[in-house]
Amino acid sequence: MEETLILLSEYCANCEIEPDFVYTLEREGLIELITLSDEYYVNEEQLHVLERYRRWHYELQVNMEGMEVMQHLLNKINRMRAEIAELRNRLKLYE
Repeated sequence: MEETLILLSEYCANCEIEPDFVYTLEREGLIELITLSDEYYVNEEQLHVLERYRRWHYELQVNMEGMEVMQHLLNKINRMRAEIAELRNRLKLYE
């Protein structure tokens, strides 16, 4: 399956955000940018993550450290949900 890349400069212009914000997200390891021919791109599969960070920062005024904490907590919640589902499946074997 071929990946679809979105030009970062176009994304930033359309969403009216600063490219430096996205570069900081990459530096902090929150998203991954792809560089081709001196242009930055974001994979279409990561757009929902980038949109979440954009909303947190621009609409809710959450700083970078706060976004890292929030993402850590969301990851932890998702791991716990997966563990609960696994434990429920194990319990069904004994019912």
